[in-house]
Amino acid sequence: MSIWDRLGDFITRVSSSTTSGVADVVEAVRTVFSGDADLRRRIAFSVAMIALSAKMAKADGIVTQDEVRAFQEIFEVPPKETRNVARLFDLAQRDVAGFETYAERMAQLCGSGHSNCVMLEDILDGLFHIAKADGLVHEREGIFLHRIAEIFRIDETHYESIMARHVNLGAGDPYLVLGIERGKPFEEVRKRYRKLVSDNHPDRLIARGLPQEFIKIATTRVAAINAAYEMIERGLRHA
Repeated sequence: MSIWDRLGDFITRVSSSTTSGVADVVEAVRTVFSGDADLRRRIAFSVAMIALSAKMAKADGIVTQDEVRAFQEIFEVPPKETRNVARLFDLAQRDVAGFETYAERMAQLCGSGHSNCVMLEDILDGLFHIAKADGLVHEREGIFLHRIAEIFRIDETHYESIMARHVNLGAGDPYLVLGIERGKPFEEVRKRYRKLVSDNHPDRLIARGLPQEFIKIATTRVAAINAAYEMIERGLRHA
């Protein structure tokens, strides 16, 4: 049974019985999948991405077709499960709880309890991918994403590095994308680059709870890391 079959069954159960929105959803993930920690992580990631995408759309005030396409790039949802995903999306949008409540609950569900939790960074990265789909991250989206990062305990340096991966590198700072200070010896830059590529290998992401169906996040992240490294290497070669 695929992650989508399990998620579809879960959403069907929760959407028909929930009375308090996110609180019920989070508790249901904990109890329904209590016997399978790996599956619970994958379902938790999926629920967090769908719910927070819905809250971001509500904060922005409009859902564009570009954002829908970006959502579908991350979530390669089988046609038979599209309706169930839409039900969870609508449930999150209708919930009177604000996005901060959602983020706090999702951090408890997905996070490690430590700052800069990589799984929470994955969720933030996915939200950036959707937000930038129409060509730029709008002001309300930027405020939303920054606040999510604060709730997720992602420090400012990490946040800026994530954000830098989603801007045009023609105007961005490749050192910021790699999370390394400008002026460091090239060997340190190369070491940092290799670590980032290794950390973002699809197998590593799946091991920490990112469902295989969502590897688009890793693909776009590694592309940005590669582009930043190549820009630095090119600049140093021509210096």
